[in-house]
This record gives sequence, C-alpha cells and structure tokens, in this order.
Amino acid sequence: MIAYVTVGADDIAGAKRFYSAFLLALGYGLKEGPEGLSYALPVQPGQFPVLPDFYVKPTFDGKPASAGNGVMIAFEARTQSQVRELHAAALAAGGFDEGQPGFRASYGPRFYVGYLRDPQGNKIALFSSNPGEPGRDG
Repeated sequence: MIAYVTVGADDIAGAKRFYSAFLLALGYGLKEGPEGLSYALPVQPGQFPVLPDFYVKPTFDGKPASAGNGVMIAFEARTQSQVRELHAAALAAGGFDEGQPGFRASYGPRFYVGYLRDPQGNKIALFSSNPGEPGRDG
C-alpha cells in the first residue's frame, strides 16, 4: 500500500492555490507548516487513516524542484461533472491543461478523466469511474 506521495515545489503558495482548488473538494484536509503542505483525508475515531497522504514540499537539497518524466498522480472524483468542475478550478488556480475531461478510447468504457500539470510541471489526473453514470458507449 502506498502511504504517501510527495511532490516538490519552488512556489509553495502557488502550489497551495492549485492543489487546494480540487483536493479540498475531494475531502482532503490541509495542514501547513514550514516544511510545506500536507493533504490528508479525515480519520474517523477508531479508524485507520485512508492512505495515501499527499505532500507538497520544498526540495530537501535546496535545488529547484522538477517534475518526473513519466510520473503522474491520479485523484478520484465522485462524478464526471466533478471531474469537469475540478479540472476547471485547477486551471483557474494556475494549472496547465494536459487533456480536457472526457473518455479515452484506450481505457475502459467508464473511465472519465481530465489531465493537468501543476505550476511546477507535475502531471495530475482527475478521474471518475462511477458505475451509476453513462459510459463511453452510452
């Protein structure tokens, strides 16, 4: 099980605008500190944390942050309309479009996805596979 994912950012304030534009709507809470941003899903009393947590931090070595080639982080939305809304919110918060929300022929008939780049260049997917919604073929 993946426990957490960390991306580096040179502009923490810009990263906060971008990630908060959709992660808060997906139910993540935000804690800020000198070490950066920590997004986590709430933990119910007596329950284990829902993983993975997501961190945005300055680099440890002090060099500029960079995006990984071939790396993508995907966040699941509840509905196709939420994918569209959050994709638009993330663009308005400083993100860059990497693929408008919609179905992709190379994926399953219910996989509805939009792609973005955060202000640092990290690739992000917002997707829904809600079985209660129409699929690609109907």
